[in-house]
Amino acid sequence: MTTYPRDMKGYGRAIPDAKWPGGALVAVQFVLNYEEGGENNILHGDAASEAFLSEIVGAAPWAGQRHWNMESIYEYGARAGFWRLWRMFTERGVPLTIYGVASALQRSPEQVQAMKEAGWEIASHGLKWVEHKDMAEDVERASIREAIRVHTDVTGARPLGWYTGRCSMNTTKLVMEEGGFLYSSDDYADDLPYFLQKTEDKKHLIIPYTLDANDMRFATPQGFNTGDHFYQYLKDSFDCLYGEGKRGSPKMMSVGLHCRLVGRPGRALGLAKFIDYVLAHEKVWVAKREDIAKHWWATFG
Repeated sequence: MTTYPRDMKGYGRAIPDAKWPGGALVAVQFVLNYEEGGENNILHGDAASEAFLSEIVGAAPWAGQRHWNMESIYEYGARAGFWRLWRMFTERGVPLTIYGVASALQRSPEQVQAMKEAGWEIASHGLKWVEHKDMAEDVERASIREAIRVHTDVTGARPLGWYTGRCSMNTTKLVMEEGGFLYSSDDYADDLPYFLQKTEDKKHLIIPYTLDANDMRFATPQGFNTGDHFYQYLKDSFDCLYGEGKRGSPKMMSVGLHCRLVGRPGRALGLAKFIDYVLAHEKVWVAKREDIAKHWWATFG
């Protein structure tokens, strides 16, 4: 290895002024992952049942079998959790980005219609909610193209944002190769967007996502146990970034959500409390990810 392929410097000491609209001190962005109906299931042609991000912490895949309990947990997200969160955000007029698994959106036309009526961004979360780390490059390339096709057919518009989540080392390269995106988000490396150079005259925008300010930690060991724990972590994150904005260094805060996790009643009030906390502050830009992407391209592109 003659050159190290990772960027450990980033912006370093030269952190740019994000110049958020209205002089905002922080940009806050909520993502709702819509995966229900796109998860591992032999009904979907997969080898085993789902085992990731559910109430059954530490679950193992059931090879060649359906897992009734796991399926019903995911179904809760579509049937109940989504609508609880839909009401929470629409009643407050808070914009939202959906990370939509194409095959899941395909199986949920009423939810897709509600997303569109709310004016939410529907970014792509891949074709299926499955692991990509061992997927052959040509297979993943074909999967990305099929995800775009299905997404466009189901929503009526091509996705402008991409996030695989359970990605491979090839994912971002393949998304850049495919083109047509304002941004992608398989990245957790910064508190601000940044560009990856594609060629001398072309570049690709990364809008980093989050796995810490994320309700997925309700479904992991040593994660959030109550809605109050989630609220406190989000509040501390916001207060830190808001303070940095006051000192002249505005940043971005992403919040990751799942219908079947924070959509449960025992957790939802913690999220509602945080949304109201954010809305009570001045100079906060609550935006969709595509809005942040458009701002970054216009300001720094």
